[in-house]
Amino acid sequence: MPEAVIVEAVRTPIARGKMGVGDLSGFHAVELLALSQQEVMRRAGVEPGELEYIAGGCVTQAGEQAGNIARNAWLSAGTDYTAGGTTFDSQCGSAQAANHAVAAMIDHGSFDIGIACGVEAMSHVGLGANVYNGPGYFIPPEWPWDQAPDQFTMVERIADNRGLSREDLEKFACESQRRAQVAWDEGRFDREVMTVEAPVLDEQGNKTGETKTVSRDQGLRETSLEGLAQLRPVIEGGRHTAGTSSQVSDGSTSILWMSADEAKRRGLKPRARIITDCVVGCDPYYLLDGPVDATARLLKRSGMSMNDIDLFEVNEAFAAVVLSWAQVYDADMSKVNVNGGAIALGHPVGSTGARLICTALHELERADQNTALITMCCGSALGTGTIIERI
Repeated sequence: MPEAVIVEAVRTPIARGKMGVGDLSGFHAVELLALSQQEVMRRAGVEPGELEYIAGGCVTQAGEQAGNIARNAWLSAGTDYTAGGTTFDSQCGSAQAANHAVAAMIDHGSFDIGIACGVEAMSHVGLGANVYNGPGYFIPPEWPWDQAPDQFTMVERIADNRGLSREDLEKFACESQRRAQVAWDEGRFDREVMTVEAPVLDEQGNKTGETKTVSRDQGLRETSLEGLAQLRPVIEGGRHTAGTSSQVSDGSTSILWMSADEAKRRGLKPRARIITDCVVGCDPYYLLDGPVDATARLLKRSGMSMNDIDLFEVNEAFAAVVLSWAQVYDADMSKVNVNGGAIALGHPVGSTGARLICTALHELERADQNTALITMCCGSALGTGTIIERI
């Protein structure tokens, strides 16, 4: 039977998701995804006509991101049209689910070479842009589950349930920023992040014809407990602020998968494989507690324990999401998000699932470790999870 392996993984820098302010806001969303698609192929030395399939994640499939952006990004390069393509919507876990799909299809023998990727250009297409009649439009009147009006209300429910204080959240956020700064200072992201020549925009959002070199994440900022304490909660009486929540961002990530035999034939080193993966449902009342349920499924199916895992990437959509997961599993926080997370780096939602896998792979290699567990919360009350193992 074929075995799917990762042979290359790369991401763009993560930029602020605001037009004219974000370093990558001069790119059309299709162009933004094409950047990492083309770079992952270039790094592996694979010709465009040799790629057989692309699965991509994107959350807000409207405007520039509509019409199967994974396929459109590939076509935009103008070099090949033969690779098939599908765009997934598992909300924030979309790109993670895309990796599961590509690996499974290679394992099944559907093809030998595929890209799993993800993108979100939040400076161009805001969350909810595909919900035409306002919040709740997609929910029928007789909806049987308790549905809060927004994600901040949901995450406050999680904080209530786990007894998390505002101070707990702010300590976590400060540590995320500190770790991300150390990671960049020590060059830990250098191998996974490509350098981009990005268009410069004028004050009206028009391209000036000039470009700028972008090679670092834009979301890092000076943070202190004293400063975070001054921020206003997003909802009245809540604990989460802009400082303890993920940042609206632009970015893309691409991961190149092959069958192990194809990689061997090409002289490419297999770098990792999936031990097990999942997309699970969780209680809609808490909505964003999916990492708890996903991790339970991963550990059960793999027969592994938390002690068998060397590294954890738990998406920092909100501080309470990670702290809830950590409390349930009594996690060793020295192994969790060791290079910071979305609070510091940013969260281009359709890309983050692949970004976490990309970051976990490179960190395993840097630290000479073997296994990583990656998990995310997602809208529509889902949890995504993957355990990868170095080869």
